[in-house]
Amino acid sequence: MRKHILVLLALALTTSFKAGAQSLLESSQVSGSFQTDAQYYMLDEGIGITDLNGKKLGINGFGKVNYANGNFSAGIRFEAFLPEMNGFRKELNGVGLANFFATYDNGFIGMTVGDIYDQFGSGLVFRSYEEWSLGMDNALRGARVVLRPAKGVTLKGVYGRQRYFWAPYLERNFATDDYRGIVRGVDAEWDLNQSVTALNDSKFKMSIGGSFVSKKQVNQSMFYNIPENVGAAAARINLGYGNFAFSTEYAYKINDPSAINNFIYKEGQALMASLSYSQKGFGAVLQVKRIDNMSFKSMYTGKQNDLDINFIPPINYTHTHSLPSMYTYSTQPNGEMAAQLQVNYTIPKGTALGGKYGTKLTFNMSQVNDIVRDSVKYGNAMALNESGTLGYTSKFFAISDHRFFRDINFEIDKKINKDWHVTAQYINLYYDIETIEGHAGSPVVKANIGFLDVTYKINKKQSLRLELQGLWENEVHKGYEVEESEKKDFQKRGDWAFALLEYSITPHWSFSIADKWNYGNPVEEYRDHYFTGTITYIHEATRVMLSAGRQSEGVVCVGGVCRTVPASSGVSLTVSTSF
Repeated sequence: MRKHILVLLALALTTSFKAGAQSLLESSQVSGSFQTDAQYYMLDEGIGITDLNGKKLGINGFGKVNYANGNFSAGIRFEAFLPEMNGFRKELNGVGLANFFATYDNGFIGMTVGDIYDQFGSGLVFRSYEEWSLGMDNALRGARVVLRPAKGVTLKGVYGRQRYFWAPYLERNFATDDYRGIVRGVDAEWDLNQSVTALNDSKFKMSIGGSFVSKKQVNQSMFYNIPENVGAAAARINLGYGNFAFSTEYAYKINDPSAINNFIYKEGQALMASLSYSQKGFGAVLQVKRIDNMSFKSMYTGKQNDLDINFIPPINYTHTHSLPSMYTYSTQPNGEMAAQLQVNYTIPKGTALGGKYGTKLTFNMSQVNDIVRDSVKYGNAMALNESGTLGYTSKFFAISDHRFFRDINFEIDKKINKDWHVTAQYINLYYDIETIEGHAGSPVVKANIGFLDVTYKINKKQSLRLELQGLWENEVHKGYEVEESEKKDFQKRGDWAFALLEYSITPHWSFSIADKWNYGNPVEEYRDHYFTGTITYIHEATRVMLSAGRQSEGVVCVGGVCRTVPASSGVSLTVSTSF
């Protein structure tokens, strides 16, 4: 009898386990993505590549898998740089588990352990994120708590240490200047429209928020008294009524001497504001920004795009075409005053200029200047930005005559008929290449840029696209005299022409050939053609792209964060998929 009872109990448990396992599997969701970027490098004396420095191949790859079941989610990210592709930091060279996390969130409380990506407000005091195309990853490894005690109220707390390539998180190596600080932060946001019943369906919208973030780091300097606790606070408000919207955020950081600001003891400040209006067929947005000494890193010796605790959003037009994107602005954390105006208008369908499909017009103007800096007393004299001092003083709304950047552009986007589509843009550009890219003594880039993008739909599956671009520098061209010692700073200067022809067979194939020609470079040996040929194949969520040819020297920027790309020649392959 006992034996039968045990058998029945075992069968019941087995059946229950199978049912539970089946239920668990049915309610589970698994997703992920994989990508491999590889480039084979070749010698090319035509563009000055006479030595590969022992590096013929660069490979960047990652795979990430996420799991979710009800209130629980988890994920891992594996990376391999074997070795890293040219233009990426050599510290990335390596392979291993770069990211992992586990989260439980029931709507009232959410808790995460592992690697955290998050942002407070617009990011002026805290943002952790990754951008694969830049080799950028400042994930915060530690813990995060999100609490929603009332409708419309969200409280957050984060604590941890940032990723620093492959350096261990718990063992700091002072010999290699790895003494990252601990990052701690809290944020609160209140959406009044969700909290107040009378405002649930109101045209008036309002939310407010505030943040406080601090870093605690070890002072290893023999020359400066580095504060071991640096705090930053921010407050923000978002308002809306009907078609209008207004938002602003102000941030303040106590003295934070670092390699970026030349070890001065001035406080940091930042202000961003945006006013917009939109209705059917028309939209306008005006943005302004002031940044003063707002570099905020968890390691005060850092100089490059790593270990940034905060983020300074750019407010300039993002160009995606080849020649306009050669001179993309990179935000200046030590100080800048910026403004941007964009107006979008669609000429209605059925009018003389609108035609059958309407015509989209876009005007954008953005400009960035330096801030005004006044000298401070240093002993018996006056000094400006002297290390170990206050550095300078600056009136909040004083704008310097030193212009970093200006972009005025106008775009027309027109579908002529069911077969033809045309996009054209004109750009007037001012770019202080000395400040933005560090080419000391190089003259400012003053250029006119134009592009024409024409697509012809051959039939339901086939299309042909032609892209023509031109960049003409006003002052630096073939007749400009360059000293021998300055040549290296003029590799991408002068007049350019670009042409691309692309043939597509949807939904799988795309073939293109392109030439980027620096015909007007002031240095004759730099007047090169950069030919490329590309084949792309897409199958559902999988994309394979094979390219061969030359790549010009330049700067790749995403969201105001940039990396330098050296000139290269060879074959590249990108394979990506997701599930």
